[in-house]
Amino acid sequence: MRTLKLFSFPFVAMGTSCALFIYSTRNKANKAAKYAISEVLRIEARYSRYRADSVLSEINLAAEHGAAIDVDEETAGILDYAWSCYRKSSKLFDITSGILRKAWNFSHPILPEQGTLDRILPLIGLEKVIWEPPRLTFTIPGMELDFGGICKEYASDRAAGICKEQGIDHGLVDLGGDINVIGPNPNGEPWHIEIRNPAIPDTAITTIDVARGSLATSGNYERYIDVDGKRYCHILNPLTGWPVRGLSSVSVLAQQCIVAGSVSTIAMLKGKDGIQWLSDIGLPHLWVDGDGAMGKMLPELILF
Repeated sequence: MRTLKLFSFPFVAMGTSCALFIYSTRNKANKAAKYAISEVLRIEARYSRYRADSVLSEINLAAEHGAAIDVDEETAGILDYAWSCYRKSSKLFDITSGILRKAWNFSHPILPEQGTLDRILPLIGLEKVIWEPPRLTFTIPGMELDFGGICKEYASDRAAGICKEQGIDHGLVDLGGDINVIGPNPNGEPWHIEIRNPAIPDTAITTIDVARGSLATSGNYERYIDVDGKRYCHILNPLTGWPVRGLSSVSVLAQQCIVAGSVSTIAMLKGKDGIQWLSDIGLPHLWVDGDGAMGKMLPELILF
């Protein structure tokens, strides 16, 4: 039996460092990586808010005018999932809340005026958008959609799926921490994935062994500002316009990365109430609260 070698393929997409780790022969690994990376870049191009020719920009042009637009099947699937998250999160996971970036700048330690937030909040709320597939109708002008909380995880799932289609049985996809484990190391050993300590992000708070499945983490340490000794992170409550409080980090494991990512984000949005919500959901998870306390519901080995 031919010994499989580990090949790594670093690349940049969706504003973050990404990598594929594949055990295979060189030619097979190169081919799988080429197709998988191309798929990630395709998804980025379709749903980037920074590209005028993206599907998302076309949608937001309609949103700006309070108009309607028909979308393709892939986009309809993403919208269906977004609506499901909105309902299950009690309106906290809201793809219309990205417009709050007009008030928040996490490059400068300055808090927005409440009046600025008050002017933006009426433009937030997925209930103000009518979704009758394939037609999306914006009932008021000036709204925006942002798929930032979905597309990177969706791309991770797609990249892993393509690797499997190419005959890869052992590997890992890492899109800026949105991780999809294709399969264990050839010797059966799981991947040892470190979870960052939100208080000291360069260190690990624990390590999780994953043989198959997906892992996503939401935390207050990725983008934030410190003002008067308080940390204000980039995860914003769409009902108030202010950053979430209560939890510093939530990691969730699921069969699909898109599920792990949305569940971890919803838990962060719920604050301390997210701890019980995670327990009720029943997926393997780990949380760290604002005081540094940690709780977890993890089997010894994650294998979906």
